This record gives sequence, C-alpha cells and structure tokens, in this order.
Amino acid sequence: MPYSLAIFDLDGTLADSFPWFLRTINDIADRFGFRRVADEDIEGLRHASTREILSRLEVPLWKLPAIARHARRLKAEAAGEISLFAGVEAMLQTLAGNGVQLVLVTSDSEANAREKLGEAAALFSHFDCAASLFGKAAKFRRVIRRAGVEPDKVIAIGDEVRDIEAARAVGIACGAVCWGYAAPAALRALAPDHVFERIDEIARALRPAP
Repeated sequence: MPYSLAIFDLDGTLADSFPWFLRTINDIADRFGFRRVADEDIEGLRHASTREILSRLEVPLWKLPAIARHARRLKAEAAGEISLFAGVEAMLQTLAGNGVQLVLVTSDSEANAREKLGEAAALFSHFDCAASLFGKAAKFRRVIRRAGVEPDKVIAIGDEVRDIEAARAVGIACGAVCWGYAAPAALRALAPDHVFERIDEIARALRPAP
C-alpha cells in the first residue's frame, strides 16, 4: 500500500465552503477592520499564498485568533448551507475499507467539522482542529505521532498552498485538489506529489498495490 495514513483538510477539500466564504468575508472584514474583497480581487487571491493574502487584505496579525473564533461561530450558524462535495463520502469509505487511516486537520472547530462530515465523521481516527499559532506543519507532526505511522507512508491532501508547504516541512507526500480555494495553477506550480482533478481520483491513487 503506498500510503497507510491520509491527512485531509476540510474546507475546500471535503466541504464546499467557498461560496459561504465569499458571502461572509466582507462582513468579517468590516468587523475586524481589514480590506474588503472586491469581485475582481478573488482570482488574484486564489493564486496567492496565505501570507500574501493576509498582506494584500491588510489583516492585522494580532487579530487573527479573534477573527478565527468569529469565523468558526459563523460557520456553526451556517452549518446547513455547507455540504460535502459530491462523492466525498464514497471516497472516504473506499479509503477506510482499503485500510487507510483517515485524519482531519482543520482550523475549524471539531464540532463544526463533525457536523459537516455527518456520518462520515466516524471514518476518521483522529481530529486536530482549531487555529494554531504554529501552523499546519505542527498539526501534521502531532497527528502522525498519534497515529504511529512512518512519514513515508503519509499523505496530506488539501486545496491550498499552505497544505503543500506544511507537508513538505514535515517530510510527507502531498496531494492537491483542484476544486477548492486556491487556483489549480498556483498548486501545480509547487509540483505536489499528486494533483487531483476529480474526487474519485483520490481513492484510485491511494489504493493498495495489487
């Protein structure tokens, strides 16, 4: 088996939350005093790294914890508006059935994550949720240690540049999905180990060797 542990991001990877984000971001901007996002800004931001996005929107870094807490509350209120992408549950069931251990790493709360995943939440062996001052790399190290899996048997799958950067920082494989927040071209430019254009490609790439 090429991978025995798959670390998944939630928003933009498993859950279709980008439309909610676009409807909500300017209300958050007004509340916390950073730049609003105009329609013409969206495509450029999809090609930017997290640091570049924060810089362009002039987000005060010291406000990030409060912004994250507020966003989590708004997501909880809008839980009924955010659903899994079609095919996600079947893909996760296939991976779990093939013996791949599933882990979720997200800046959202575990309660929100479990609500979005629904019955599929039971397929995950570990959750590492909420914002972290040390970023995703620290979370990846933590869940790999908990799972007791060697790094060369681990893949992290996400939809943002930071997912690839965090995977590289801890020495694990990375897979980028093309249906989330970041533009596919921005992800491909970093040469991830796998690029997934459709959800069903994930289970095929991670299936056991014959």
